[in-house]
Amino acid sequence: MTDARFEDGAEAPLRLVARDEADLRVISALLQDAVFPITEMSWQKRQRRFALLLNRFRWEDRPAAEADARPYERVRSVLTVEDVRAVRTTGIDRTEREVVLSLLTLGFAPGEDGTGTLTLTLAGDGAMALEVEALEVVLNDVTRPYRAPSGKLPGHGD
Repeated sequence: MTDARFEDGAEAPLRLVARDEADLRVISALLQDAVFPITEMSWQKRQRRFALLLNRFRWEDRPAAEADARPYERVRSVLTVEDVRAVRTTGIDRTEREVVLSLLTLGFAPGEDGTGTLTLTLAGDGAMALEVEALEVVLNDVTRPYRAPSGKLPGHGD
């Protein structure tokens, strides 16, 4: 019998949970440059849940794509935030139903007794602030990876 090798493992969808700022930094890095239509965000006030269906760039696959000279990939993912008490937005016009937003970072400002504000910073001066009772963020891939439509690595110019 031999030990399993990394190459023997099957690629599986990501399912990550962040309950502290260190975990949140990992999810934030994986979500950099994720895009989503404005219609794909939902705050379920009674359930105290905020959710986004987004198309994230597969940063974790970048080295393999470059080594194999194959296209970059994206995957559809759901970002869920639990225990949300309030949602505020700035720089977002919810009436413009055709707008596609680009997520840059996630950040957390702790409050008292585990509460705090989770901020989703968007390209173009947009942001969402979610007041949470406790930090609980879940990232879950829900489709198979697909070729990134642009075929390019996301960039932010100079």
